[in-house]
Amino acid sequence: MHTVLSLADVPPQTLPARSMMAFTLASHIILVPLGVALPLITLIMHGYGLRRNDETALLLARRWSAVMAVQFAIGVVTGTVLSFEFGLLWPGMLGRWGDVFGIGFGVEAWAFFLEAVLIAVYLYGWRRLPSRTHFLLGLPLPFAALLGAFGILAANSWMNTPRGFTLDAAGNPVDVSVWKAVFTPMFGPQYWHFVVAMFVTAGYVVAGVYATGWLRGRRDRYHRLGFTIPFTFAAVFTPVQFVLGDSIARQVFHKQPVKFAAMEIVWNTDTHQAEYLYGRLRPDGSVAGGIRIPQLDSILAGFRPDTKVTGLTSVPAADRPTAAEATIAHFAFDTMVFIGSLLILLALWYALVWLRRRRLPASPWFYRVAACAGVASVVAVECGWITTEVGRQPWIVYQNMRVAEAVTSTRAGALWLMFALVIVVYVFVFGSFLVVLLKMRSRWRKPDTAGGPPPPTPETDTPYGPRSAGRFL
Repeated sequence: MHTVLSLADVPPQTLPARSMMAFTLASHIILVPLGVALPLITLIMHGYGLRRNDETALLLARRWSAVMAVQFAIGVVTGTVLSFEFGLLWPGMLGRWGDVFGIGFGVEAWAFFLEAVLIAVYLYGWRRLPSRTHFLLGLPLPFAALLGAFGILAANSWMNTPRGFTLDAAGNPVDVSVWKAVFTPMFGPQYWHFVVAMFVTAGYVVAGVYATGWLRGRRDRYHRLGFTIPFTFAAVFTPVQFVLGDSIARQVFHKQPVKFAAMEIVWNTDTHQAEYLYGRLRPDGSVAGGIRIPQLDSILAGFRPDTKVTGLTSVPAADRPTAAEATIAHFAFDTMVFIGSLLILLALWYALVWLRRRRLPASPWFYRVAACAGVASVVAVECGWITTEVGRQPWIVYQNMRVAEAVTSTRAGALWLMFALVIVVYVFVFGSFLVVLLKMRSRWRKPDTAGGPPPPTPETDTPYGPRSAGRFL
C-alpha cells in the first residue's frame, strides 16, 4: 500500500535531499574499493614476501597497510555522514521499514568495529610480533571487509526487491522474516557484482600508482612488484566481473523490468527491441542521438530476437523514471559497460604478453592505459550506483514507498544550506587525505632520491625483528 503522488505533489525538500545523498554517496564510494579489497591485496603481498623471504614485498605490504589505515579513518567520517543522512533525510523510510531492513546496517556496524580492531592489530604488529603470528592475525581482515559489504548490500538489495514481511490494514509491515529480508532475490547478484567490482577497482588503482612510476623512469624491482601483484589480481577478476555484470542485468530484466526499461531506454513493450548505445530519451518516447543496433536488446535480454522486453509505458507515469532519469540511468549503464569492455582488452593484452614471453609488457602505451585504469574503474563503480539508484525512481522501496513519501519535512532552504556545509567539510576531509598520502609518498621516496646512504627510517629497517634505536611504528 502506498500513496499515489503526482509530480506536482513532490515536496520541495526532495531535490536538496536527493542531491545531498547523491553527493555524499558518490564521495564515499571513492574510498570503498580500497576499504573492501586493499586488505586482501596487502595480505597477498605479505604472504608472498614471507614465502619468498622477500624484503621488497614485505616493505610494500607494510606501506600499503599504512595507506589502508588512513583510508579507513577517512571512510569512517564519510560513512558516518551517510548513516546520519539516512535518518535525517529519509525519516519516512526508516520509520516504516527500519524493522525490516535495518538488520543490514546492524551487520555493517559490527563489521566496522571488527575491522577497526583488526587494522589496529595488523598495523601495530609490524616488528612487534613474530612474522607468522602477525600474518595470521591479519587473515581475518578481508573477511571483516566483506562482512561490511554484506550488510550494506543486504539493505540495498532489499530496497530493490523488498521481501520478508506482510502489510497490515494500515500498510505497515508485520510478521518480519529476517532471513527473507536479508536474502532477497537481488542480494546474491548485487553482492558478488559489487565485491568483484571492488577487487577489480582496487587492483587497478594500486597498480596505476606504480605504472605511473614506471612511466617516470622508476624501473626497479620495487615498482615492478608493486605493479605486478595488484594488476594481476585485478586482471584475473576482470572477466569474472564482466560475466557477473551480464548476470545481474538479466536479473534486473526479470525482477525489475521497469528499471531495465530505463537502463535501455525502452518505451513500449515489444519483441525485437533495438539496443541504443547512448542516446537520449525524449518525453514522447523517441530517442535522440546514439547508435541504434536492431534487435540486440531482445537478444541480450533473452538470447532470442523475439524476447519481449517490458517498456516504460507498461506502468503509469507516476510509477516510472522520468525521461531525464531514464537517460541518466542509460548513460551511466552504457559508460559502465564501455569501461568494463576496455578493461577486458587491457587484461587480455597483459595475459597474452605474459603467456607468450613470460614477462611484463614493455610498451609505454600499456602502462599509460594501466595508469588510467584505476580512475576508469572508479568511474565505472560510480556509474553502477547511478544506474541502480536512478533506475529505481520514483521508488525508495521498490513498489512500496516513493522517495517523496520518505523525505524529511525540514525546509528546503535549510537542506540546501546543510548541503553546502557538507561540501565544505568533504573538501577539507578529502584534501587532508590527499595531503597525508603525498607526505607518506615523499617520506617513502627519500631513500630513493637522496644522495649517499639513506638515514635509518622505519622503512629501511628489516620488516621483522629489532627496530632502529629511537624509531617506532
